[in-house]
Amino acid sequence: MMTTEAAIAKSVQVKINGVDTRRSGQIMVMLFEDNGFPVKHKQALQTQFHSPESESLTVEFTTAKAEFAIKVLHDEDNSQTTSKNWTGLIPSEGLGFSNGAKISWRGPPKFKDAKLSLADINTPISISIKYP
Repeated sequence: MMTTEAAIAKSVQVKINGVDTRRSGQIMVMLFEDNGFPVKHKQALQTQFHSPESESLTVEFTTAKAEFAIKVLHDEDNSQTTSKNWTGLIPSEGLGFSNGAKISWRGPPKFKDAKLSLADINTPISISIKYP
């Protein structure tokens, strides 16, 4: 018996905390597979845009992907890319990743550090935005 992806799709809630409401722009919430994570925003499977009106917000994705990762970007200049500071390496905008993955001196987090398993999700995923 074959099941379609839609039949096993599951709703995933993401609670985003730490939004700096004094900053302009938009909050981008992206759901990724390994491909393109976390830099190539156009390769995200789903992207949602929200205004930074409150310090926390909850968004919802529906996915059937067994493993995925989530990136949150406070895109202050509405460029839909992660802006960098004068070094050209360090982000100048707020970021957050699923699983508490962090940016290191080696660069952005790897998919394996941020990935979540659809089968293990029962409650909202919590992601805090960290600003430079």
